[in-house]
Amino acid sequence: MTAAVRLPAPAQEAASVLALESIDKTYEGADKPALDRVSFQVAPGEFFSLLGPSGSGKTTILRMIAGFETPDRGRVLMDGHSVNHVPPNRRDVRTVFQSYALFPHLTVRDNVQYSLKVGGTPRAERDRLSADALAMVDMSPYADRLPHQLSGGQRQRIALARAIVCRPRILLLDEPLGALDLRLRQQMQHTLVALQKELGIAFVYVTHDQSEALSMSNRVAIMRNGRIAQLGTPQDLYFAPASEFVAGFVGRSNLIPLQFVKTGGIAIADVLGVPAPELTDSREGAARMALRFEAVRLETLSEQTAPGPTGVIEDVLFLGTNFEVNVRCGDLNIIASVPATKDQHFAVGQKVRVVLDLSHARIFRD
Repeated sequence: MTAAVRLPAPAQEAASVLALESIDKTYEGADKPALDRVSFQVAPGEFFSLLGPSGSGKTTILRMIAGFETPDRGRVLMDGHSVNHVPPNRRDVRTVFQSYALFPHLTVRDNVQYSLKVGGTPRAERDRLSADALAMVDMSPYADRLPHQLSGGQRQRIALARAIVCRPRILLLDEPLGALDLRLRQQMQHTLVALQKELGIAFVYVTHDQSEALSMSNRVAIMRNGRIAQLGTPQDLYFAPASEFVAGFVGRSNLIPLQFVKTGGIAIADVLGVPAPELTDSREGAARMALRFEAVRLETLSEQTAPGPTGVIEDVLFLGTNFEVNVRCGDLNIIASVPATKDQHFAVGQKVRVVLDLSHARIFRD
């Protein structure tokens, strides 16, 4: 195996360790592009995630960075230099896949050392580097075991150790937690965040699980149909979605129709028959409002402390920390996420008033 090439730094150090510039990619026989004018940068030491539904282009981007795909147009830059024609084995990049791809006949130590051995690293140095990598993922006691003697979470840690043993400039992670159960996924999220901080290298993480992307990342690119729908911090994406798609994909939102009605020189929103003076626009007409489940509060009709539409509870989900209460208001269903308390009860068929916190509303028009 040829050693990875650390490309020489430009005269002025690049602000990004990785950049994609107007990348297009269409596979033979496809009727639409897999990637369409995709551009973004990843800073040194950044945890950057690609989030989106299946077929949105996430894995194609990862393969482009790793060198397994070549763009039809555009450039992949590492440290300011184009690597479009640099083969995968000469890029200072390592990948962790959902399938661990461990050699079943090799011990944990030998699996971790494999790339170092092929690259000609002396035995003593291999032992030192592999011991360091195993310690980072808390797997030192398992060095002499075979992969089949490990749990799924342990095998994923070994795959991580194998990827970081040579300290790559960029670590790519392709749905690495998808095969784990919920508890192990949550544990591994903490492991990945701690590992990334300790290593100080850039992580590019692909997932369709929004909780993974939001909890671990410095920035997230939301992918849709081969394009970036929105790129920003997790807080930006959650509280200020740029489109209905992002509002629906990140977090959970009600999409509520409303009408702006001109009153004097300004249009005021009418939400389900109730004027909402806090929502104004310069134009009349129909629009839609995205409102997070947690921005909806429910009151009994006897309380009447705030104006709002009334409805009937259709179903209730108890999720441990909260209830998700589905309320039918005329032709529309609105879901409220209500903090769970021991004495809190919601009954199917119960009539309630729906109080909307419109300070969190995002308005969209065609």
